[in-house]
Amino acid sequence: MMRVLIVDDHEIVRRGIKEVLADEFSELEMGEAENSQAALELVMAGDWDIVLLDINIPGRNGLEVLDEVNRARPRIPVLVLSAYPEEEFAIRSFKLGAAAYLNKSRASDELLAAVKKVVAGGKYVTASLAEKLAGAIGGGIEQMPHESLSRRELQVLCMIATGKTIKEAAAELALSEKTVGSYRTRISRKMGLGTNVELTRYALQHRLVD
Repeated sequence: MMRVLIVDDHEIVRRGIKEVLADEFSELEMGEAENSQAALELVMAGDWDIVLLDINIPGRNGLEVLDEVNRARPRIPVLVLSAYPEEEFAIRSFKLGAAAYLNKSRASDELLAAVKKVVAGGKYVTASLAEKLAGAIGGGIEQMPHESLSRRELQVLCMIATGKTIKEAAAELALSEKTVGSYRTRISRKMGLGTNVELTRYALQHRLVD
C-alpha cells in the first residue's frame, strides 16, 4: 500500500492527480490538503510514502511547508508540483530538501516516473533542469538575490512582503524583535534593497508571495 498526500488548493488538480496515480497503482491510499496548516497537520499525523506539494497554497507558502516537513519528518520525500517554471523555484526547492520538482504542464507519464523514483528513495530531475543544475554548479547561471538568503531570512522577507511589521513577524516566529530586525538588516544588505516597498516589489515580481 502506497500512501500519498496531495497538497494543492484546487480540487480539480487534486482530482486529476488522484486519477493519474490510481490508474497506475492498484494499492493506493491518498490524503488531501488545500492549505499549509492542513498539510502540516496531516504530515505530522501520518506515515506518508510521498507528499506532492504545490508552492502557491493558502497560508504559509509551499517552500516554507517543504522546509518544515524536511526538518520535522525528513524521511518523508516531497515532490514539488508547481505551475511555476523550473528556473524560478526548482533549485531553491532542492536546497530545501525536495526529492523532485515538476512543472504542472509536464505529462502524466513523467509525473508517474517521478513518483516511482522518489518512492524508491531517489531524486527525480528533468532533463531541462539537469542542464540548469549543471550550469549553476559550474557558475554558468547567475544566482537570484533571494537565493542567497537563509531559510529564516527568506521567511522574514515573505512576511515583510505581506505587510507584517517587525513586531508581528517576531511574534509569529517566536523570536525577539531585535533578532528579526537583524534578519531584516541582513536581507537588505544581501539583496541591495533598502525599503520595505522595494522588498515587497521584488517578492511579488519573483512570486515569493501572492
